[in-house]
Amino acid sequence: MASAQRGQQYRLLNENDFTGAVPAGSGFFVAHTSCNVTMRYNVSNYRSNYRLTFYIDLVFNPERSWINRQMITNADMMAEVLHHEQGHYLIAFLMQQEMIRELNAFRYTGDYQRQANAIFARVDEKYRRMNADYDADTQHMQNRKQQAAWANFLDKQLTQSNALAMAENGYR
Repeated sequence: MASAQRGQQYRLLNENDFTGAVPAGSGFFVAHTSCNVTMRYNVSNYRSNYRLTFYIDLVFNPERSWINRQMITNADMMAEVLHHEQGHYLIAFLMQQEMIRELNAFRYTGDYQRQANAIFARVDEKYRRMNADYDADTQHMQNRKQQAAWANFLDKQLTQSNALAMAENGYR
């Protein structure tokens, strides 16, 4: 049996969220979003029934997230950059939500540490690939057609994730 605490709510990023210094050698990259999902848990055991309470946090790292403002020529370009970077944040949020669902659905045994870590690793790898595919397909936002396709896909994933969360909480 498991229960996972929902982490922070999804939010829109703005340019003030990006406080990190632009690293030397960043080349043609205009921005970077640093997010990670962390897992910790408490365990209680009663007659070989393991109950795990998970705390799954989505962490946006403003000091490691940056925008090269010297490359931004106008407000429309800033909006495009923020839109692309929002996609990275959304991917991390979707990972957090899937992690919560997957960890809650599993029946844990005495090997709960390996079981929980295996779920975390599997979901983490899925979203690492998704993040890499997002940048490759959109050519770091340069391919506007692919950027629009990804935005549509990610919006649908967010809607589906929200619907699943509501259903799990008894709302239909």
